[in-house]
Amino acid sequence: MLRRNFVQSGVLGLSGMALPGSAALAAPRKPAKNCILLMLVGGPSHLDTWDMKPEAPSEYRGPFRPIRTNVPGIEISEIFPRMAAHADKYALVRSVYHEGPALHDAGHQLMQTGRLTDDETEHPHIGSVFSKLTGSEHVVLPFPIGMTGGDMRHGQGAGYLGADFEPPVISGEEDAVREEPAALRSAYGLNSFGQSCLMARHLVETGTRFVTVNMFETVFGEVTWDIHGFAPFSPVSAYRDHVGPMFDHAYSALLADLSRRGLLEETLVVAMGEFGRTPKINPSGGRDHWPQCSTVLLAGGGIRGGQIYGSSDRLGEEPKDNPVSPSMLAATIYSALGVPLNTILEGAAGERFPIVTPGARPISALLA
Repeated sequence: MLRRNFVQSGVLGLSGMALPGSAALAAPRKPAKNCILLMLVGGPSHLDTWDMKPEAPSEYRGPFRPIRTNVPGIEISEIFPRMAAHADKYALVRSVYHEGPALHDAGHQLMQTGRLTDDETEHPHIGSVFSKLTGSEHVVLPFPIGMTGGDMRHGQGAGYLGADFEPPVISGEEDAVREEPAALRSAYGLNSFGQSCLMARHLVETGTRFVTVNMFETVFGEVTWDIHGFAPFSPVSAYRDHVGPMFDHAYSALLADLSRRGLLEETLVVAMGEFGRTPKINPSGGRDHWPQCSTVLLAGGGIRGGQIYGSSDRLGEEPKDNPVSPSMLAATIYSALGVPLNTILEGAAGERFPIVTPGARPISALLA
């Protein structure tokens, strides 16, 4: 199923053309070879996860307490005790925002492509772009994103690159995962997301270069990050009882497993949702959609762990400093993977597109 004739990083420029008179931006000294993107469908509340505001008024701060991590000065929510022991491996970007509609679909597009699809152009997923430039496969686990309330595309397809670069969707319960040791499977979590993260590690270990893992398929009728506080959505307590432990197990096990196998240095791991949640708790005791501010996690692949980049204001309503847009995040991922940001992509119909929004720059402070 997976193509094995991978083209190495030395030919990245063959599929694109440099803009006249421009020079490629400097990439990390050791570009990442692989990327695992964890799409936290539903939109995690930054105030209840990785950007807590314990001094804010009660209607903002939520029910959870911050806990210390293994990096002095960095605290995260108590719902992530395992993550706290791995803070030296990841960076928290606390100043992410986007200006698109407060819709799941729009957020999925922006965060995974760097741009919003319009009537004429459907932009490709970062993984599909990487597939075109390297000849490797972009794989989606364990299902495509389903209905999330709109009628827009979710940004996980190949867009203008054409059908040849559409990612295959495979299960997280393949035989390769069922031969894995029981203790390791348990460490990842015996659920779809945990086993898909284990499968993602297996795939990059055996040659797949870009893997996207969708944590949930929909936000309706199941427990997710989408904590509006009323049915068919989830209550805030779901973070403590279900969603938090699921992510805590899988993410911590993934980082530890990659590190133990010598793969973390060459594998960029990105964890992000489509937006944050309203800082002020709604009348149902939940939080609604909030594109104005969220937190993204970056680890491995040349990222300097144990740091916080950017901050939100006192109530977590918007970035206070170093705001990060989806186009900047895309530029950071491409730069970590050694992809020149002045690359021009050729679409299936012969059109030409810049790989990122013109002027977009990576977050150089994150790149080792």
